[in-house]
Amino acid sequence: MDKIICNPLDLEYRYQYRTSPMGGVSLSREAADPTIVLFKETYYLFASMSGGFWYSDDLHEWKFKETPELPIYDYAPDVREVAGRVIFSASRHGSPCSLYESCDPVNEPFVPLTELFEFWDPDIFEDEDGRVYFYWGCTNTDPLWGIEIDRETMLPIGEKKAMFGENEAEHGWERKGENNKLSEPKTEYERMIRQYVGTKPFIEGAYMTKYKGKYYLQYAAPGTECNVYADGVYVGDAPLGPFSYQPHNPFSSKPGGFITSAGHGSTFRDKDGNWWHVSTMHISENESYERRIGLFPCDFDEDGILHCNQNFSDYPFALPEGESILMDAAAPAMQLLSYQAEAKASSNQDGFAAEMAVDENIRSWWAASEDDPEPWYEIDLGEKQSVEAIQINMADHKMPDTQIPANNQVFTRAGGRFIYTKPQRTAYLLEGSADGINWEMLLDTHDENSDRAHYLWTSEKPVELRFVRISSFMIPFGGVPAISGLRIFGTSNSPAPARVKTINASRSDDGINILLSWEAIAGADGYQVRYGIAPDKMYSSWQVIGQNELDLSTINKNQCYYIAVDSYNAGGVTAGAVIMVE
Repeated sequence: MDKIICNPLDLEYRYQYRTSPMGGVSLSREAADPTIVLFKETYYLFASMSGGFWYSDDLHEWKFKETPELPIYDYAPDVREVAGRVIFSASRHGSPCSLYESCDPVNEPFVPLTELFEFWDPDIFEDEDGRVYFYWGCTNTDPLWGIEIDRETMLPIGEKKAMFGENEAEHGWERKGENNKLSEPKTEYERMIRQYVGTKPFIEGAYMTKYKGKYYLQYAAPGTECNVYADGVYVGDAPLGPFSYQPHNPFSSKPGGFITSAGHGSTFRDKDGNWWHVSTMHISENESYERRIGLFPCDFDEDGILHCNQNFSDYPFALPEGESILMDAAAPAMQLLSYQAEAKASSNQDGFAAEMAVDENIRSWWAASEDDPEPWYEIDLGEKQSVEAIQINMADHKMPDTQIPANNQVFTRAGGRFIYTKPQRTAYLLEGSADGINWEMLLDTHDENSDRAHYLWTSEKPVELRFVRISSFMIPFGGVPAISGLRIFGTSNSPAPARVKTINASRSDDGINILLSWEAIAGADGYQVRYGIAPDKMYSSWQVIGQNELDLSTINKNQCYYIAVDSYNAGGVTAGAVIMVE
């Protein structure tokens, strides 16, 4: 059976309790700023605020290991192989940061290696000649920095050098805000943060990759709380530059769809030589730093341009066996069958109705009433469909804080926090039916001692179903069941929509937006806007749901773009017209 995954990755995300200086309280899952390294045939995944790491043999099944010896509250952990050992670094403000090493992270603890200086968002890179370099930076005022360090002691050699900084006037995708447009602060705390940090984009998350003699220094912008959080890249002939801006940028971007954002990540090769990019995806409803992990195929084209395939990248896809063909896919292997399907539930709270779990938005959800003794949720697809996978996305709805050990919080200038290093058990029963009378057990997680917030159920062969029901919930901290997406995938009996034939486009006066519109296609659930610097390099995409227009903001000034608009529904994807915008 194929090994199928679906973004966001289904990991045991750790809960984090946070208090703001203004008195706000939140409790939600978090993991972000991921690094994956392949070391001695094992993949290691480190992410912020996790208290450990995940490891895997195949990028499909992940196990978690706690690391009490590492600083749990340091952000943006970086792990790289240097001289046959795994080197760990993470960042904090106000004091020097340390490096740690392990030759066998699963079986041996990390031990302190050396203390460096104060830095933020680190990355270590060992070149083919054995020389080692260190990169860091996370501000909206300073550039990213780089310096050579000794391979054995990991101490600096020489002076640091500036790599590059923000350029939002030329790089439209670096601008802060939802869809790269700043809105007014909604709360006094947000207003305080705006006054403190300003409106310039944060340039952060350095990561170095070498390919065919070229050095690809990757970075994230404009901020982790934005749907347009993405990764760009500069390319040079030497590890410390000088660097030139790649014409295709950002190379990792997911501003639309069920879950958005694809910034601050790392690029690695798997055991078969395929390239991958792992990065941060955002929810940011309970708290700005409510985030998840996404994994995307990536590659270098014949011109050395680094790019990802993020077309429908929150739909299920099979991990390749051997050489990947994922970069060629413009349409998903399975279609979404549940968008705007008829949904009902045993109860709901005001503002959290049943239809909010089928609206293709992870930031809205159905929530059961607090006094519902046996909550359940059900979807009717209207007729029998061929179902191959179901993704169950649990939301953290107004989680109670009565059990929080607040006296154990760590306090920073951003407020207090406490991370639960143990998984908080989540369980449910998933059933399917062809007629609404006879029900088949699809999944029962009550025997699992785990927290599966984004469980992906798959079937070895398609199952004919019309109804899908989830019930018998067990929720962390005694919270109520809440589902942000009960997403059903497979093959529909419906035909694919008609083709988009006409696209209207005009460039904004400042040159860093393209205003797009196209004719609405009857029966289309949405549209995929693909764009890039050449007809054969339309590597970026933006999934548009519920409208036939888009203010395309994730582009660069003075760059010619080729743009296609594809229509799609449960029946499939229809490639649309292509235009050029100078």
